[in-house]
Amino acid sequence: MNKDFFKKIFYQSLTGFLSLALAIVFYFAIKNLSQVQGVVQWWTAILKPFVYGGTMAYLLKTPCGFLERQIEKLLPEKRKKWSNTLSVVAVMVLSILIIYLLLNMIIPEIITSIMALAAVIPPKIDELADWILEHLDGNEILQNYVDNAFTNLETWLKNWATTDLLPTVQGMMGGAVTAVTSVVTVFKNLILGLIICIYALLGRKRFTRQGKALVYSVFKPEWAQKVLREFSFIDKTFVGFFGGKILDSAIIGLICYVFCMIMTAVAGFQNAVLISVIIGVTNVIPYFGPFIGAVPSALLIFISSPRNCLIFLIFVVILQQFDGNILGPKLLAGSVGLTGFWVLFAITLFQGLFGFVGILVGVPVFAVIYDLARRWILLGLEKHGKMGVLTGQPPDPPSQE
Repeated sequence: MNKDFFKKIFYQSLTGFLSLALAIVFYFAIKNLSQVQGVVQWWTAILKPFVYGGTMAYLLKTPCGFLERQIEKLLPEKRKKWSNTLSVVAVMVLSILIIYLLLNMIIPEIITSIMALAAVIPPKIDELADWILEHLDGNEILQNYVDNAFTNLETWLKNWATTDLLPTVQGMMGGAVTAVTSVVTVFKNLILGLIICIYALLGRKRFTRQGKALVYSVFKPEWAQKVLREFSFIDKTFVGFFGGKILDSAIIGLICYVFCMIMTAVAGFQNAVLISVIIGVTNVIPYFGPFIGAVPSALLIFISSPRNCLIFLIFVVILQQFDGNILGPKLLAGSVGLTGFWVLFAITLFQGLFGFVGILVGVPVFAVIYDLARRWILLGLEKHGKMGVLTGQPPDPPSQE
């Protein structure tokens, strides 16, 4: 009896100590957020090939598992052990082929768009100059204003050339070496990441077994099962979110392409493939993605036809409403379980902490935190017999003695 009592006291004290320690660590982390971000960025820079490789392996593990099951059905019993290797090879070949096809479609479109802009901009400038000269003719006040503006501009250009241009050129020459070094570093990290991705996919079952063995070696069986269930939920949330968003973005990009092709035949739309890819890729970003993609796309269209630009913007608004209210909820149902308020909160918070990466991963990460908090609250309510609070029942009044 005394042993159980002291054991209970020990665990309560340990829990209190760990909670206090975590609170202190969290306080100092928030207080010194810039230093924490610096440490995280330093480690990320060192482990960048593993970050690239791990990210690619995680995104490809679901299609890899699907292909492995299909290949296993086709192979004889003696050859089934090759199903994992063949599935990894098939996934890597398909991924490289898809990337090649996308680049083969996008790069010519970009070159064509640049050439079209180069051909369109000079006549537009001439039209603007003619319009200005037409309205200046006979208007002395406006003509004097323009003359003064050009005089000030000439003075500013002379000062800028002598004080700012030369240091800028020198900085660009020095930055060119840094840029080349950065490109080489990124290419090296991508190659290493690709190799790490292949090894991770080939050994994913072994890594899973090792992870389970580690959990059961640290925790009691009951808690080990809870920890593994939580990891399973995290995996399901991330896979469901990113898989759903990729499929959602592909459908949105396809719808945009069909619309642009129709408008190409009807109203002379240009750059249909490039605009569709921009809309589809930026749609991966929750909430703000369609509007981010609409800005450069609308500018491309505006140069050739302001009327077509207005039509395109109306279409983007309709497309975003369709995606936000019908397609997105259908594909992402149950993957995150967050309301629009919490989605917006997660994007804002994680964007402030981690930048663009925070925008991409903020929603599923916050969904996991939200689910942990929800389970903790439910456990507390169940422990105290207050589950009726969730259904709107008033809590039991305190007992009066």
